[in-house]
Amino acid sequence: MKRKWKIALVIAGLLIASVAVFASIKYNQRGIVTVQTGKVARQDLAALVTASGEIKPRNYINLGANTMGAARITQILVVEGDRVKKGQVVARFESVQAEAEVASQRAAVGTTVAESGASEAAVRAADEAISTSQASVERARADVDRAKIEFDRTEKLWNEKLIARQDYDTRRASLIAAEAAVKEAVARVEQEKARKQQLAAQLNAQQRRVTQVQANLRRVSDVLDKYNVYSPIDGVVTNLPVRVGETVVPGIQNSPASMVMTVADMSLITAEVKVDETDIVNVKLGQTADIAVDAIPNKTFKGRVIEIGNTAILRSTGLAASQSAVSSQEAKDFKVVIALNDPTEEIRPGLSCTAKVTTATRTNALSIPMAALTVRQKGDLEPKKEGSVAANTTPDPVAEKARKEEVQGVFVVNGEKAVFRKVETGITGASDIEVTSGLKQGDEIITGSYKVIRTLRNDAKIKIDNKAPAKTES
Repeated sequence: MKRKWKIALVIAGLLIASVAVFASIKYNQRGIVTVQTGKVARQDLAALVTASGEIKPRNYINLGANTMGAARITQILVVEGDRVKKGQVVARFESVQAEAEVASQRAAVGTTVAESGASEAAVRAADEAISTSQASVERARADVDRAKIEFDRTEKLWNEKLIARQDYDTRRASLIAAEAAVKEAVARVEQEKARKQQLAAQLNAQQRRVTQVQANLRRVSDVLDKYNVYSPIDGVVTNLPVRVGETVVPGIQNSPASMVMTVADMSLITAEVKVDETDIVNVKLGQTADIAVDAIPNKTFKGRVIEIGNTAILRSTGLAASQSAVSSQEAKDFKVVIALNDPTEEIRPGLSCTAKVTTATRTNALSIPMAALTVRQKGDLEPKKEGSVAANTTPDPVAEKARKEEVQGVFVVNGEKAVFRKVETGITGASDIEVTSGLKQGDEIITGSYKVIRTLRNDAKIKIDNKAPAKTES
């Protein structure tokens, strides 16, 4: 019996010792956190801003009707995809009344021009009549001189009683008649000059009438010209939504009923994308971009930023935020235009695309995974002090504010502990971020898991397990 009791006591002692050792090990492992780690390394980084949008020509114009009132299409001279030249007629509207107005005004111009020509001829005839009258005055004055000489001779002979009274009276009457003829000729000259002034006034009125009807002709010709649709640029017809016989209503913007066709300048193709407001500050003119078109898989086009919008666009409505009647806190985008360097013929306006704009690059930059970066309050990083603060102690507001200040950093492996270290960062790549201070190449930092990094405390005991997670069989 004594032997059995001894064996039982030995076994019981061994069991108690094993339990004690196990409990001691568990106690020592209390608070140990399993983590994954990685090394701080150098690599090339590129900061990208990704945005989606559609392919658009840089310059395109929607052509509509400029007529007064609705107009019926009588001719469409192009088809979609045709190349057109600047000034080329691409469509015509029904223009019976406008053509009649032009014909009427042309006839009026012809009539007034003919009347003006007749008035010019009358003025020239009046000039000739004045010249003739002036010649008559000169002739009459010559006749007066001749008659005066003859009268003087006759008067001398009469005084010497060498001629009869009848001859004297005849010469005297001839002189008086010649002087009267001069007065008549002078009066006729004045009459012809007055007549010329009247005809000149009529000519001036006719010329003004010609100017008026010519202006009316230009007006109605311009109205008639608006019944033709001209291409204002060299380009390609990219949209032709109407047919011959349909009616177009002018003056209604953004309405299908007011548009005849769209002509686009395909010499410069762009990707018009919408960039989130949080990223737009990093986008600058001239930055390079890679554009992927949904309809052309496995191909990337190069481009550069040529325009950055200054007006925020509401994501829900697509309208400018400045046009909204009420203040909105919803997400906003900004328009960015990217010119494609070498577009192919298969690219068409309206295709959906995604652009990745390179906003910054770093060569051989010190970098860490973005998942390793975390934030802690300063108070959480301070070592715990021995003892407790009295319950009636009033906290210092300034000190409390300082304790709640957030610090950006990573956890660095220091032996078997995780030590929080403040870091400064630079540009952000696809999955890594640049570190400008706080770390050096080769430092071992904690990179996972996400839950561990969120809850890990400074100086916590850690256990490194960098094994890849086992794949579960489905």
